[in-house]
Amino acid sequence: MATLHLRIEGMHCGSCVRRVTQTVNSVPQTTADEVVVGAARVTTESAADAVIAALAAAGFRAHLEE
Repeated sequence: MATLHLRIEGMHCGSCVRRVTQTVNSVPQTTADEVVVGAARVTTESAADAVIAALAAAGFRAHLEE
């Protein structure tokens, strides 16, 4: 399983963290391991594009950290 490190724009509070966590966990074969304001670590067997698209649909811009 791959681990993605994402920078997430627009995540400013605990409510946002909860929403991002729920969104990531809704993507099949994906688990949000750690979500903190501004960033997330996600373990997934799905493509990064699927996670980023789900977050975009929830109102958050996400970018892979290198």
